[in-house]
Amino acid sequence: MAENLKAQECRVACIANADQLEAICREQGVKCEELGINKNNLCDYEVEYLCDYKKKVINDGKTQIVQELYLVKWKGYPESSNTWEPRKNLKCIDLLNQFWEDLNAEMQRQKKRSAPRRLDPATVSQLIQRAKLRQTLKQWETHLNSLGAHKGHIYVRNQVDLEGPPKNFTYINDYKVGDGIMLNEVSVGCECTDCLDNPVEGCCAGASQHKFAYNELGQVRIRPGLPIYECNKRCRCALDCPNRVVQRGIQYSLCIFRTDNGRGWGVRTMERIRKNTFVMEYVGEIITTEEAERRGHIYDKEGATYLFDLDYVDDEYTVDAAHYGNISHFVNHSCDPNLQVYNVFIDNLDERLPRIAFFATRGIKAGEELTFDYKMKIDPVDAESTKMDSNFSLTGLPGSPKKRMRMECKCGVPTCRKYLF
Repeated sequence: MAENLKAQECRVACIANADQLEAICREQGVKCEELGINKNNLCDYEVEYLCDYKKKVINDGKTQIVQELYLVKWKGYPESSNTWEPRKNLKCIDLLNQFWEDLNAEMQRQKKRSAPRRLDPATVSQLIQRAKLRQTLKQWETHLNSLGAHKGHIYVRNQVDLEGPPKNFTYINDYKVGDGIMLNEVSVGCECTDCLDNPVEGCCAGASQHKFAYNELGQVRIRPGLPIYECNKRCRCALDCPNRVVQRGIQYSLCIFRTDNGRGWGVRTMERIRKNTFVMEYVGEIITTEEAERRGHIYDKEGATYLFDLDYVDDEYTVDAAHYGNISHFVNHSCDPNLQVYNVFIDNLDERLPRIAFFATRGIKAGEELTFDYKMKIDPVDAESTKMDSNFSLTGLPGSPKKRMRMECKCGVPTCRKYLF
C-alpha cells in the first residue's frame, strides 16, 4: 500500500509565477534546475527595470558634483532588495532609454518641462506600473508566438495607457466548433501535378465550377464576392502549390497595439504588403444563428463587435471571435479599409460554413494599421457577390440598424460614415 502511494504523483496548480518563484529561491539561497538557478549564478544581478530617479549633490569641499541615481529592481530578487545605483554602474542602455521615454511622457502628461531633482510618489508609481505592464505584454507576446502558426512575428505594444492583455480571451489558430455543428471534410482531391499551369478539370476551383483564384505570386485575381476553392488535404499537389494560400496562414510580422483615439487595440503591419495578397483569416467560435442572437443582445449593450455572419448561401452560422480568436480579433473598422473579405473553402465544402479571409485591397506600407469595413458591401448588382455581403456584428439583433443604439465611428478617414451601424 505504501509503495503504491509513493508511486503516485501529486500535482497542484502553483499560485506564483516563474519570476516570483525565482525571487523566492534567490532570497532563500536555493538552487533550482528548472528555473536555471545554480551555484554559478545564484548571486548574479541583472537589472529587471528601473523604478525611480533622483539627483544627489556631493560636496567635496571645493566643488559640487551632481550624481544621478536610479532605483533598480533586480531580476530574480524581491522588491525589498531594490538598491539605488549611480548611472556609471548601469550597462542596460535599452532599459535606461525606456525609463526616460516613460518619464518624459509622464512629464508631458503632467505638463512639466523636465524631471525634478526627486520624483514624487505618484510619478514613481506610474513608472513602475508601466514597467510591469511592459513585462506582462512581453510575456503575452511570447505566448502568442509560441503557438507557432505564423511565419512572421507578433509584437505587442502599448504606449497609451495601462491596459494589459484582454481578459477572458483565448488565442486560437483555427475555428473552434460550437455545440451541435459538424464540419464534414472533403472526400476527394484534385489529381493535378501543376495546379496553376496544367490543372486537371480546372483543379479544385473548376470542379466547383468556379475560377482559379490566384496568380503565380499567390495574389487573388478574382473579384470580391466570388468564392475561393483551395486544394485540400486529399489533393495530390504539394504544400507549396499556388492554390494553397489561406491554409498556409499569416506570412507577415504584425503588431497588436493600443490606439490613442479610444478605439482600443488595433493591428498594424510591420512590413510592406502587396495588393491582393492574403493577410489573415477571421478565426473564432462557430455558433448557430440562435446562439448568435442570444450573444448579440449582450454584445450590443457592451458596444462589442465580434460576430461575423457566415451567410454565403444561408444565414445559419456565425463566427464569434469575442472570447476565442486570432489576431483578427483586434482589427478595427474603417470606412476606407485596406482589407477585403473573401469566402474560402478548403477541407470543408459546405457552403454554409466558409472560411473568412482578408486580402489587401491595395499596397499597405510598413507601420500602417490594418482595417476592414464592418458593413462591407461587395456588389449589389452581382447576384453571386451579394451572397457574401459582410454583416459584421449585426448578427442576431432584431429590427433594422436604425432601431439599435448607434455606435460612433472613430476611423477618421475623409469618407467616414460617422457611425458603425
